[in-house]
Amino acid sequence: MRNKKKFIAIAGNIGSGKSSLTTSLATDFKWKPYFESVEDNPYLSDFYGDMQKWSFHLQIYFLSKRFQSHKNIIESKESVIQDRTIYEDAEIFAKNLFDSGKMLKREYDNYVSLFNTMVPYLRPPNLLIYLRANVKTLVKQISLRGRDYEKTIPEKYLKELNKLYENWVKSYKHGDLLVIESDKLDFVNNKKDFLKIKSLVAKKLNIKI
Repeated sequence: MRNKKKFIAIAGNIGSGKSSLTTSLATDFKWKPYFESVEDNPYLSDFYGDMQKWSFHLQIYFLSKRFQSHKNIIESKESVIQDRTIYEDAEIFAKNLFDSGKMLKREYDNYVSLFNTMVPYLRPPNLLIYLRANVKTLVKQISLRGRDYEKTIPEKYLKELNKLYENWVKSYKHGDLLVIESDKLDFVNNKKDFLKIKSLVAKKLNIKI
């Protein structure tokens, strides 16, 4: 893979540091970053105010945006890094909403059917980086970034997502996987911690640094 295009994706719960790590790795490796549609998302604020009412709308929005990004990534000739994958939308977030009664079965079935139709057309990442973080770490980092609509996220919701993430990672078969234990790392403010992650990524991709 040394001279070939690379497709890297970063997975993790809300507040795990995906966007920050995406930015740093993109800068150091000169990869093109693709970020999750958050600041311009027309449903997020409503969703956190009433999950049951807006869950289907939000998930369809994310699925559409993620599919467009994934399509652009595949068609691009340059190496890229993506903040959150299309797989997480269906196998973690939508599943959690259905399991917790916040999405009706007919809506969930419709969503899953659409997801299953889309996925066969997409080439998976060469490497998935999973940022593992406990709920205490997530709550702290969510608080630090100060988004008003995230202040109402229940810890129980984050805990449920973490459980689904762990199950998903255990059975992940789309490509190579790198799990980063991030609770004791500060890769945003500590250069040494970031370089440690960078070295692990380079080793996985057979890149000399």
